[in-house]
Amino acid sequence: MRIGIDVGGTHTDAVILDGDKILSATKALTSADVVGGIKHALDTLLLDASIKPERIQTVMIGTTQFTNAIVQRRELSRTGVIRIALPSGKGMPPMIDWPDDMRETIDADIHMIRGGYLYDGHPLAELCDDEIDAAIASFKAKKIANIAIASAFSPMNDAPERHVEDRLRQAMPEARITRSAQFGRLGLMERENAVIMNATLLPFADKVVSAFLGALKNRGLTCPAYISQNDGTLMSSDFVRHFPALTFSSGPTNSLRGAYKLTGLENAIVVDIGGTTSDIGVLQDGFPRESNVVVDIGGVRTNFRMPDILALGLGGGSLVSDSGKSVGPQSVGHKLVTDGLVFGGDQLTTTDIIVAAGQADIGDKNRVSHLSEVVIQTAKQTMRDMLDRSIEMMKPGGKDMPVILVGGGSLLVTEGLAAASKLYRPENAGVANAIGAAVAQVGGEAEKMVNYRITPREESVAEITQIAAKRAVAAGAEPTSIRTVDIEETAIPYMDEGATRVRIKVIGELAG
Repeated sequence: MRIGIDVGGTHTDAVILDGDKILSATKALTSADVVGGIKHALDTLLLDASIKPERIQTVMIGTTQFTNAIVQRRELSRTGVIRIALPSGKGMPPMIDWPDDMRETIDADIHMIRGGYLYDGHPLAELCDDEIDAAIASFKAKKIANIAIASAFSPMNDAPERHVEDRLRQAMPEARITRSAQFGRLGLMERENAVIMNATLLPFADKVVSAFLGALKNRGLTCPAYISQNDGTLMSSDFVRHFPALTFSSGPTNSLRGAYKLTGLENAIVVDIGGTTSDIGVLQDGFPRESNVVVDIGGVRTNFRMPDILALGLGGGSLVSDSGKSVGPQSVGHKLVTDGLVFGGDQLTTTDIIVAAGQADIGDKNRVSHLSEVVIQTAKQTMRDMLDRSIEMMKPGGKDMPVILVGGGSLLVTEGLAAASKLYRPENAGVANAIGAAVAQVGGEAEKMVNYRITPREESVAEITQIAAKRAVAAGAEPTSIRTVDIEETAIPYMDEGATRVRIKVIGELAG
């Protein structure tokens, strides 16, 4: 028996699952301190299902707290940065493309030193301990305890990063250190950005995880707790304290996994309609299709493993104008319950349109009785057209696929969608994100550049799979349950013959 919780910007959704059976589900307003909303949701769940806390074996939580911290420039700590890439990395210093307000907030102490490797395994330069010690002295003088290390091509050879980390730990035992090789993606600038983001969030991660665990303990839940990461898998609470940035975009991922659980469809388009936006993603073999392009987080380029999501400005609070011909992207968001017409406000929203059409019983329908049939039908057609166009853009190879509607705003779709080969509206779709969190497994990923002429493919894949499996175990997976779910091989035409980029993902069940 387990609880899944997804903490969103407006609502905190929660469910209790007994095996595959949903015993209770609820939505609570997300409180300013987050903890209040979680406590309220837990109280409602346990009371509704008549379940004693000691019967719950695990709790899984999805959160947008760390993404919001980056976007809103809050709870970010001063960070030390060491880039190991001189002499060739001098022209593009760390954080050169970051927004000014973000750079000022972090106020990073940056040091560029000699070392690192080329794509073919040859060293750029020998490490210089004097340069490392100079960086350490600077961090000590400035009392900086959160440090990010990034080395050229470290996913292929992370020896320079490990050497620098060892010297840092000897001189600064209290330091919180993140190495870029632990994130595993090639591309120095984006990987470095990711590791700096992670380092600056470390103190906030302690605060958030402690708050989550405190809320659970306060309600008598002493079972293990796990946090959702952005590839549809889980991390232990201790793992999140070290890698909070891996939670970025976990909300849409949970919705996709929840849609899979509710329908059993392994390959489908998922449309998650919230209060402000519709997140459209693709299920491939039961997991979210990942993006292969650089992902922007708060104005900073990263190469995290992220779900391929198209965000459309259509939600339950989207504003309707021009006699229904224009919908969104402006939205009243969480103020829908005060600003929407059916709630006594003065803003015409998509929810008002559906109520006026007689297809939803929300608020006071008499307040929208003045809307003409032309406005109602035009707005509904506009919404359908917006969704159809976006779904077509996300289809793999343009082929027809079923569409699963989830999220509290899914009531906006009252008829079929032309872009869907078949439309699914599963029961409990409103809390699909919490269900996705509850059913998640534990994953690990690794990536390297290999040469099949030097190391045969079978041996290379086995080596990289082993690295991914170790990361999954570290995140809380049962070693005997780990299986490979994705192998991505990309030949690199501008390198030596046989050079191939290999990325492998594994998943496993939670350790008992």
